[in-house]
Parts: sequence; structure tokens; C-alpha cells
Amino acid sequence: MGAKGRKKSITKKLKKGASEFSASSVSKDKAADFLPLEGGPARKLPDTEVRESKATILYIGRIPHGFYENEMEGFFKQFGTIKRLRLARNKKTGKSKHFGFIEFESPEVVKVVADTMHNYLLFEHLLQVRLIPPEHVHPRLWKGVNRSYKPLDWVKIERKRQDKERTLEDYNKLVGEILKRDKKRRKRIEAAGIDYECPEMVGAIQAAPKKIRFTD
Repeated sequence: MGAKGRKKSITKKLKKGASEFSASSVSKDKAADFLPLEGGPARKLPDTEVRESKATILYIGRIPHGFYENEMEGFFKQFGTIKRLRLARNKKTGKSKHFGFIEFESPEVVKVVADTMHNYLLFEHLLQVRLIPPEHVHPRLWKGVNRSYKPLDWVKIERKRQDKERTLEDYNKLVGEILKRDKKRRKRIEAAGIDYECPEMVGAIQAAPKKIRFTD
């Protein structure tokens, strides 16, 4: 073999080795996620499984006045089927605490509602809608949810309070508080430099009845 033949064979071997090296390096780069700074072979990160959210309960905050159970159900059922709904209320007065919870049947619907309704302007209130993971759901969250809410009859309660029988001590206490407020009102009028003669309060603290002694 002459010099030209040896040169061709060497060039062919070099091209073949370069192509193999480039192919192996590309395959390694594809398989590896990063190269360590301290040197060494390339490493690949472990595959992480994407977990699908199974949350079906939403927290809704900043609920405006007048947007109660019936209004909430009528508004949110446009997204999907509602299983349960609860609006937090004051146990004593029955008034809304302006937050509540809704449970849907489908986790996909819950995600859509959370993305759509968060910071949604409703009656000058920005709704705060967040997903509640299943592990963070309180076991007593839905206690009494099926119980119908009966508003308190405040007229009846106030009438009963006003019509109750008062003792002489209760009456004197009531009149004393009225006279005390009247005295403070007179001082504020005098401090303001207003020349005004306030009428006297009708009624006074009654004294306890004295025992009557009969003389022979």
C-alpha cells in the first residue's frame, strides 16, 4: 500500500471515530440532566410522578352581605354538581361570618372554580377562593350542614326583655344610668360654650317603702 492509501485509511478511521464519539456524547447528554461541578460522570435526576389533585372542597372568603346559601348554590352550580355547601354563621345572632365551604363531585371542576373565581369582584368584594387538600379537611367541617337555618325573632326577644318584671333595685339602677348619661351630656354642652338650659329629667330614684308604725 502506498503513502496515499495509508493516508486515506487513517482519514477514514478518524472520521469514523469522531462520528461514534459525537453520537455517544449526544446520547449521554440526552440521558443526563446535569454535569457535576466537581467533575465525574453525568447524572440524571429521578423521575417524579405528577400527582393529580383529588381535592373537592373549596374555601370561599370575603362573601358579601346578602350572598347566602341559596344565592351561593344558584351561582356556583353553573360549574358543576354541588354535593354540600356551608356558610359560616354566628351561633348567637345567626349573621354571616363572610366565609364558607363548597364541595363539588369532580376534582376537575374544583380546579376550574378555584382558577376562575379567585379575586372575582362580586358586590364590591373580591372573593378569595382556595383549594383545601383532603388531608387538611377538618373532620367536623360538615357537622350540622343539613340543618335548616331558622333566623332568630329579635322582636320577640326584645319584647320579652322589656316586659319582664323589674324589682325596685333594677328600676333604681336603670334610672341611675339615665341620670348619669344626662349629667355627661350637660357637661359636654357647657364645655362647648353653649348657653342652653336642659330640661330636668322626669323621674327619680325611688326610695324603698318604709315600715309604718301604728301608735296606740
